[in-house]
Amino acid sequence: MQTMSPKVPDESTVDFTLCPRFEQTFSFLGKKWNGLIIDVLLQEGPQRFRDLARKVPRCSDRVLVERLKELEANGVIVRRTFPDNALIEYELTQKGQEFKDIMAAVHAWSDKWYCPTETNQK
Repeated sequence: MQTMSPKVPDESTVDFTLCPRFEQTFSFLGKKWNGLIIDVLLQEGPQRFRDLARKVPRCSDRVLVERLKELEANGVIVRRTFPDNALIEYELTQKGQEFKDIMAAVHAWSDKWYCPTETNQK
């Protein structure tokens, strides 16, 4: 008696595509400095530009301005101006606040698995 093995699809014929929203979200969060800016605002609350620049020190002012504009255009942060003085603050919107659980999961994963000495040795 002959046994039949289950047919396994040839890997070259498997059509795999990522969900466009998933891909866009990872591209957005993975863009240099976006995740760190969001994390600072989650941890510290509303921030002035200078405060953000100090907390993300390797990001140039020019790039920080670009990222803040991009985050604002995507509805993740709001830029608040105060008429009484020249104070400008950046604050997360509700959409931005919803990154809280995601960022907590990233922190937990990095605390468990990321070891800077390993990457330096490779």
